[in-house]
Amino acid sequence: MNTTSALNTAGARPLQFPIPANVYAETVVSVKHYTDRLFSFRITRPQSLRFRSGEFVMIGLPNAEKPVFRAYSIASPAWDDELEFFSIKVPDGPLTSQLQKIQIGDTVIMRQKSTGTLVVDALTPAKRLFMISTGTGIAPFASLLRDPDTYEKFEQVVLTHTCRDNAELTYGQELVAELENDPLIGELTGGRVTLYNSTTRETSERMGRITALIGSGKFYSDLGIDKLDPETDRIMICGSMHMLRDVKELAESLGFQEGSLHHPASFVVERAFVG
Repeated sequence: MNTTSALNTAGARPLQFPIPANVYAETVVSVKHYTDRLFSFRITRPQSLRFRSGEFVMIGLPNAEKPVFRAYSIASPAWDDELEFFSIKVPDGPLTSQLQKIQIGDTVIMRQKSTGTLVVDALTPAKRLFMISTGTGIAPFASLLRDPDTYEKFEQVVLTHTCRDNAELTYGQELVAELENDPLIGELTGGRVTLYNSTTRETSERMGRITALIGSGKFYSDLGIDKLDPETDRIMICGSMHMLRDVKELAESLGFQEGSLHHPASFVVERAFVG
């Protein structure tokens, strides 16, 4: 893992193409590589940008006449002065093949509208909130876990994060470990957030897909909690397409109903993907 975090624009690469109209052009302020597949970065935040924690934006690079844009969940909370993103590295990806090479001082472009379904206002109030994620699907939950509104609406939060290898779990582990020291929400999070990790390829303390762990009952016994119940629980889902489908089916089989901003209910799914 390596981190670069001091803004020094002296080495920033000059733009080869003009910035398109009606987009924000923001500066990279830090980059952190976790594995050869995952990295996070932070950029300056446009003063006029307003978003709900859990939403996503379309970002790209000014490296073509018609730049490629992809949906990225904002991993920082709505109150943060900067915008954080957590990304996979795809060697031949139209965007990520170049995005993974960004350096401090480089320019990232962003469309001006944020949207998304993973917002607390799309759920009705309940006791427990379960955030189910795989890979970079943890990003919107990184935003929500650092937002006071989450703790006003729910008493307990359980974040699940499933990845292929142990090193890929680091982002979520650091996120949760730092919550209690957060100057804004630290007092709210004490004893209220539980992280439940598993791996699907590398041997670890807990192995298996989250649906298998829930289905076998191991998820409940590991955490010492009652089974998921639409009367007391709410679910947010973000990650791989297969996981989204399987957890959605599981939730519906237990009596959960999909919600939206217009019709809040007991679970929500994010279907925006990065490529």
